[in-house]
Amino acid sequence: MTAGRWSGRGSVFGSGIVRGSAILTAGLLVSLGGAVPAAAQDGAAHLVIISGLSGEERFARDYLSWGVQLLEAAESRLDVPAANIVWLAEDADAHAAIRARSTKADIERELRALAARAGANDRVLILIFGHGSYQSGESRISLPGPDITSRELDVLLDGLGSRRIAIVNTTSSSGGFITDLAAPNRIVITATKSPMEANETIFGRHFIAALTGDAADTDESGRVSLMEAFEYARIEVEREYQRERKLQSEHALIDALGDGRGITELSDSTPHARIARTFYLASAIPTAANESPELRALYEEKARIEAALEALRARRESMPQAEYDAELERLLLELARNGQAIRRLEGGGS
Repeated sequence: MTAGRWSGRGSVFGSGIVRGSAILTAGLLVSLGGAVPAAAQDGAAHLVIISGLSGEERFARDYLSWGVQLLEAAESRLDVPAANIVWLAEDADAHAAIRARSTKADIERELRALAARAGANDRVLILIFGHGSYQSGESRISLPGPDITSRELDVLLDGLGSRRIAIVNTTSSSGGFITDLAAPNRIVITATKSPMEANETIFGRHFIAALTGDAADTDESGRVSLMEAFEYARIEVEREYQRERKLQSEHALIDALGDGRGITELSDSTPHARIARTFYLASAIPTAANESPELRALYEEKARIEAALEALRARRESMPQAEYDAELERLLLELARNGQAIRRLEGGGS
């Protein structure tokens, strides 16, 4: 790993060659129903940003800053078309890119419109900032006007059908969303492990840093998967509480299986990790690569190698260790050569 990249004690990425094997794939998505073709991952990407009630000026500044960071990274680094980005916020006039206020009615309208226009193989990432609560047995997101409950949001997500969805709720008391939003082809991440963790959360800030920077790209693939972003944010939250000598009052959860239980740490061998590491906002083949047949061919080769690595990882428990290590090393060397060739064509040197 290059200098400045994070490494966490007890993280899913071990040392030596096993660390290098944490390669993410553009295909072979493991879900409850089995493998999903590579093409399913590389449909169009859609990003929905929802920031609810701030309550205080400092929160309003944070939510606006996070929205701007996401917007700029999505358009420049992650190659998400501007038309596929929806930003809803408490103050619709705070930035020119905000489409509407984050009212319950506007959220319902925009998610229904997204369901109507998104392709069958498209993937959707929904990020929620703000404050949450747990009232009368229901988890809620605090919005301008009526709040939206986890069950109401689940109905809206059902409208997206079988498309791959990742929803990240960074609010307080968000743990209840794990149970209510669980479904096949849906990855749910919450900042807290239960509705009872009701204090202000910091998970969102670190998750945004993971998606918009390079620090979470532990395999140096050039893209950050949901697995990498979750682990980066989880570890950074833990470190921040330790630095400030505070009792940790938030523990993030991820459910990639759709079983509604979720786990707090992504061990590399878990089914949750195998699914989460195949979800990217960025496409496997950047739009710019289409301008050069040679460059596009290299990106296609990269996707094939990553898919082979993922298939190898899935067979790890049934293979002799020496055979697994040898095949892993061969594929990693192929990937390294491929990366060098891509950088040369893109003008980044060897």
